[in-house]
Amino acid sequence: MRFKDQVVLITGASSGIGEDTARAFAEEGAHVFLVARRGDKGENVAQSIRDAGGSATFFKADMGKRNEIEAMVDACIATYGRLDIAFNNAGIEGDFFVETHKHSEQAWDDLLAINLTGVWYCMRHQIPHMLKQGKGAIVNMASMAGVKGFSGSSGYAASKFGVVGITKAAALEYATQGLRVNCVCPAVIRSEMAEKIFLQTEESAAGTAASHPMGRIGEPREVSNAVMWLASDEASFITGEALQIDGGLGA
Repeated sequence: MRFKDQVVLITGASSGIGEDTARAFAEEGAHVFLVARRGDKGENVAQSIRDAGGSATFFKADMGKRNEIEAMVDACIATYGRLDIAFNNAGIEGDFFVETHKHSEQAWDDLLAINLTGVWYCMRHQIPHMLKQGKGAIVNMASMAGVKGFSGSSGYAASKFGVVGITKAAALEYATQGLRVNCVCPAVIRSEMAEKIFLQTEESAAGTAASHPMGRIGEPREVSNAVMWLASDEASFITGEALQIDGGLGA
């Protein structure tokens, strides 16, 4: 029970890595504040956590809308009185396998608004509460596409390289104030997003698996475990890290 009675805010919590991480934190005693755009799915996840004996509250919000991000953090504080850990996980894939000069303007704008500006705005409202407490941990969702170039992913890469950058900058800014800021950089992980991009056919799934040196794609719990470790006191001397969870892809 590493996180007994700690309050954990997780965005993009209605499916995939966000959902699994919410369940994992709840299993270890945390009060989980789940956030997602899809209200029905998000509430179903929160209810299933409660049914299993965990503590969970769902709040519907879009990470592309700043007023909803501010309301999300306010609601978390109003519900639990504090914020110990934030996993800023929500994101979209936008245009993929599209050359830079063919990338649509709308997809570019949406990618930066949600994947990058959304993360910054989350931090903007989360950090003051953690500073008041004198302690807190933030884990942002980046990607292997935020540390390594991949053809056909310019918009997505720009957003994720940006997440790595603001993570490192913030880590330095608050390093002496009890706040640690890290990010995770997964390769392909089994999720709705991966299924849309990489796993549509048996052939594409096999090729994607083979592109990882370990010969397979990752599972959500393999990311959740890393997120929880970075957020825990076990990682108390780690900040500004972009942790690759990639089956050797970045080696």
